[in-house]
Order: sequence, then structure tokens, then C-alpha cells
Amino acid sequence: MANKQFDVVVIGGGPGGYVAAIRAAQLGLSTACIESESYADPKGEVRLGGTCLNVGCIPSKALLQSSELYEQANHSFVMHGISTSGVKMDVATMIKRKDNIVGQLTSGIKGLFKKNKVTLLPGHGKFVSQENERWIIDVNGERVEATHVIVATGSRARHLPGIPVDNKVICDNVGALQFDSVPKRLGVIGAGVIGLELGSVWKRLGSEVTILEALPDFLAAADQAVAKEAWKTFTQKQGLDIQLGVKITKVETGKKGVTVDYELGDETRTLQCDRLIVSVGRVPHTEGLGAENVGLSINPRGYIAVDKNCRTNLPNVWAVGDVVPGPMLAHKSMEEGVMVAECIAGQKGHVNLDTVPWVIYTHPEIAWVGKTEQQLKNEGVEYRSGQIPFAANGRALGQGDTTGFVKMLACAKTDRILGVHVIGNNASELIAEAVVAMEFNAASEDLARICHAHPTLSEAMHEASLAVDKRALHF
Repeated sequence: MANKQFDVVVIGGGPGGYVAAIRAAQLGLSTACIESESYADPKGEVRLGGTCLNVGCIPSKALLQSSELYEQANHSFVMHGISTSGVKMDVATMIKRKDNIVGQLTSGIKGLFKKNKVTLLPGHGKFVSQENERWIIDVNGERVEATHVIVATGSRARHLPGIPVDNKVICDNVGALQFDSVPKRLGVIGAGVIGLELGSVWKRLGSEVTILEALPDFLAAADQAVAKEAWKTFTQKQGLDIQLGVKITKVETGKKGVTVDYELGDETRTLQCDRLIVSVGRVPHTEGLGAENVGLSINPRGYIAVDKNCRTNLPNVWAVGDVVPGPMLAHKSMEEGVMVAECIAGQKGHVNLDTVPWVIYTHPEIAWVGKTEQQLKNEGVEYRSGQIPFAANGRALGQGDTTGFVKMLACAKTDRILGVHVIGNNASELIAEAVVAMEFNAASEDLARICHAHPTLSEAMHEASLAVDKRALHF
């Protein structure tokens, strides 16, 4: 029997992979997508959407929303004159809701594949060879041929030596999304995005949460003003116990849960907790890809080497998403998937890593795009800064949530916006305006001249642009 032949075969059905497959099919290319993960699907069927939809972005945001509503019912409704009593959280219902959302979205991608005539090939994809300028890919013992191959195998949670993750007591992101009850004492190793978000979920529901971070600085990638505001909010107002500069020396499980021995400065300390979340970043997933069979170049850190258009060292082989250098963000992966599909079709694709937004979905939310103030100082760039607190915003006051601010950084000579940093309610939505402005090389004066609806949180963006020129109207 002859091998199945396609113009494009995508290995991996996560955000970068499924979007690349859909866009390639839209452009008239015969396209297949290989996916092997079922993510504990009740029927054992392959699930599309990758880590993001199944055990990452989407389920964590569902839990964050549920826990935030519980927090509001217990502590915030009273300011609106709403009295509540006996508020309880049914963890099983919360988890079921999360699972339903995940199932709806992942099955929706299968529907999009059918709509766009993308062939789904369930199984593990692996390079075999190149024959007659076509790539031979093995899918669970069957072989397919492709003119172009897009590798989108994503990433996996990074584990620490000597800390066995069983996703029951010691968990990575997968197990931390499936707790069947609220742990009385929760330990978290890593104060990054995942650690802060999942720590926030269970803290709101009643856990005593201790976060141990190896780095000496909190949220070192964020603007220092944002990190300082976040630290104050998380530790003083929300009660998260965050310890920095920690060195983990030993982790053991027993009848009393998990015991974590660690060093903090000259002190030796022990954390006793019922469950432990290990959230120390992610690593690219290239194991079993068959890269050695065809000479696909992988750098010492495990990333597939690519150029600015995500071309690898092999002809007509591309790679996108977490498996290539750059931020491990679903929206970055999607943009790269679209770019590659369009390049294959002879169009000019485009991804600007300088305008990829970052978001942490804690409360308050944190979002930024472009340079931080410390980066500009280190690079010797002359800049001006405008910062407006949400305490001066009418909509924020009406919502009863005035934590945080909008900060804008602009070139002192050209006024071009160099970075925007937001901490506060709906920061994830507000940052989009800054992304558009920076993508089109706008100046702070351009945003200052745009009419923003009143009363809205977006007015803080407008006021920050005015503040760059020291002419804010409401602060």
C-alpha cells in the first residue's frame, strides 16, 4: 500500500500545531496533524489543544475564576451591601466545570479540522528519512509522506532531581489542576507564573500557601515597579508566604504529607505540607522525534534551532512554539504557526517577538509588553515615564478594585512607546491596546490623542500616555 501523501504534516496538535494546520489548509495545502496525547480523555481518544487547552492555560484560568468568585462572595460583596453567609466551595463541582470547558474547546478543534479539511492522524510522529525530496514520517508503524513538516511538539514541565512527581501528593501543573479537596497546607516550589496562579487558587479556597523561590528577586522579568506592587499585594494583603533565595536540600513524603528541607541564607528550615506543587519552568519536548535520523539541529538547551521565519537547518522542515527559542506562550506559538503556513504558501509571514505580551492571571492581573525600565537603564536608552494608579480611575472605583497602575515608557527623543506595564483588574485585556500601538511604532502622543470611552479602565492607559509628557488630567 502506498504511503499517504500531504503537502504539509504538522507534528503536534497544541496551539502552534493546530493553528498551523488550519491556516495551511485554508491556503489550499493538503494538511495532516499528528497528535498522540489523550490527556486522560474519558474515551481514551486523542485530544487536540496541547498543554495549553488541556492541562495549562485554559483549565488554570477556569479555576482562577471559580476561586476568585468564592473570594469575592466571602470578602468583597459586603462593600456593595450584599450580605452572604454559609458560602461553601464544592471542589468536585469546580473541577467538573473546568473539565467541561476543556472538553468543549478540545472537541471544538476537531470540529475546526473537519471544517477546514485537516486530516487528524492519531499517534506518535517520528522522522524516518528523506526520499525524493519528501519527508517520511512514522505514525505508530504507518508511514506518511510530506513535502513540508512543521514540528510543534511543545514542552513539558521541568522536574527537579530527587523530587519524584506522582501528581497526587507531589504535583506539577497536571496534578495541581486535579486536587479533589483543598489542602490545609500547600507548598509550591517556584514563584513564576504557574506557581503564583495555582498558589492563588488554593489560597483563596483556604489553603495555607508557602512559595519557595530559588531566585533572590521576585518577578525578575517584570518591571520593578510592578514587581514591588505585586509583592506587597500578594504577601501583605493576600497572605501568600513567599520566600526568596531558597535552596531545596531534601524532599520526602510520608504519613504526614510532604517534608521539604531547605536553606534560606544561613538558616536551615523545614516546610511541612499536605501537597507540594513543583513549578520551576518548562523544557522543550523533542524526545522520540527522530531528529537524529534526519540530522535536525537541536541546540544544547534542547531547542530546535530556527531562523526568524522558523525554518530549521533541514529543507522544508519548520518548527514553532515552545520547542523553539523564545517565550513559551500559547499566543506566540499560534502566531508562529500562522507565519509558517503562510511562508509555505509563498506569502510573507510575520512575528515580532518584541511585541508579544506577557500575562500573569493572578489577582490583580499583571501584563506587560516591550522593555522594562531596568532594561532601558541597562541599555543606556533615554526615556520618559508616565504612571497612573487605578485609584484615580472612576470605573475602578465603581468596581471596588483600585489596586495597581498603568505605566508607560517612551523614547525621550522620538516619543515612540518602548514598553507598557499594567498591574490591576483586567490587565490582560488592557495590554492589547499597547501591543497594537507598539506594533505600529506609535508614540505616546498618539495614544494621548485617541478618545477613550468614559468611564472605563482603558482611560488609565490614556492618562499614562498623557503622564509621559507630564500632562495627566485626572492625577
